[in-house]
Amino acid sequence: MSRIFRCFPLAALLFMSVGCAHNYYNIPQDTYEKKIRVIGVAPIFVDEASDIRHPEKEPLLALVRNQNRKNEQELVSLLKDTGVYLAVRMPEAQADELFSSLFFRRERRMDAGVIYNKYFFKQQELKDLIVKNHLDALMLVVVSGLTSPDKIYSSNLLSFLETDYNYLIMTAQIFDPDGAVLWEYPNFQKRMLSYTTLLNLQYPDFDEAAANVTDKVDVKFKTIPGLARAFDKTKASSINDVKVSRLYSDVFGDMLSMLKRKFRFFWEKDDRGAAAPRPEPVQPQPAPKASVSAPSAPVMTVTEPVPAPPGEIKTETLTPVTK
Repeated sequence: MSRIFRCFPLAALLFMSVGCAHNYYNIPQDTYEKKIRVIGVAPIFVDEASDIRHPEKEPLLALVRNQNRKNEQELVSLLKDTGVYLAVRMPEAQADELFSSLFFRRERRMDAGVIYNKYFFKQQELKDLIVKNHLDALMLVVVSGLTSPDKIYSSNLLSFLETDYNYLIMTAQIFDPDGAVLWEYPNFQKRMLSYTTLLNLQYPDFDEAAANVTDKVDVKFKTIPGLARAFDKTKASSINDVKVSRLYSDVFGDMLSMLKRKFRFFWEKDDRGAAAPRPEPVQPQPAPKASVSAPSAPVMTVTEPVPAPPGEIKTETLTPVTK
C-alpha cells in the first residue's frame, strides 16, 4: 500500500506536464481555433534567390519544385487530420508566380541559437488572395537556401569537421486577412527547439583525406542524382494510402507538433474569452528608399557568411583550430 502512495506524486507530476502544453500560436490557441475555421495552404514555394550555392543550381531548383508538388498534399492532409479546421483548401495557382506576387523581403535570423530565413509578404496582395478564395487564413511555406555552421562526423564517428555547410530549409507562416502572423515555423517563443533542416547540400570528404594521408578535408556538393535519391526515400503516409518523402515528412512532423489541438483537462479553464490577440503584423511595402521597421520580437539579424576554405579534420582528442 505504501508503494502505491509513493507513486501518487509521480503520477500528479505526469498529469501536470501533459496539461501544461505549449501554445506555439502568436495568439491564444482557443481564440485561433474559434476564428480560423477555413484555412488555405498555398503551393510550397522555392526561393531561388536565397542562399543556394550548389554549382548546378537550375537542375537543383527543378528537382525541389518537383518534390514540392509531389509532397505538398501530405501537408494538406495532416492539417485536415488535426480536427481544428472545417475545411483545408489549396488555392489554384502556380507556385513561382504566386511567390513572385506576394514576396516582399527575407531576413536571415538567429533565434534561440538557430539560424533560419524569415519571410515578409505584401499585405494587400495577401489579403486579396485570402478574400478571393473565401479563407479565414492562409499558410505560406517556403523552401530556401541557407549557409550555417555545423559539425559533421565521419562514418566511423571518430573524426568530425566543424565548418559552414549549405542547406535547404523549410519555413512556414499562417496569416489572417489583415496580414497578421498567427503562427510560424520555426517558433522559439515557448522553449528551446531543434530545427530540422530539409537537406544538407554538402558533405566533408573524409575518405579522400584519408586516401591522401592528410588532415585537410574538402567540403563538396552532393550530386544532383544523389540529392534526387535522398528525396526519393519514402515512407507510408500516416493519413493517406500514399508514399511521402522522408525528408518532407520529418519537417511536416515538426510543424504539426506545433499545430495540433492543445490537450486540456476537464477542470482547465477555456480561454476563448482571452484578451484580443496581438500578433506580429506583416510589414507594409514601403516607399522607395524607405526603411522597414524591425519586428517586435527580439531577434538577431545575421549577415551572410563568407565561404570557408577546406577545413581540417578533427577528432575529439584534438584541440579545435581557431578559424
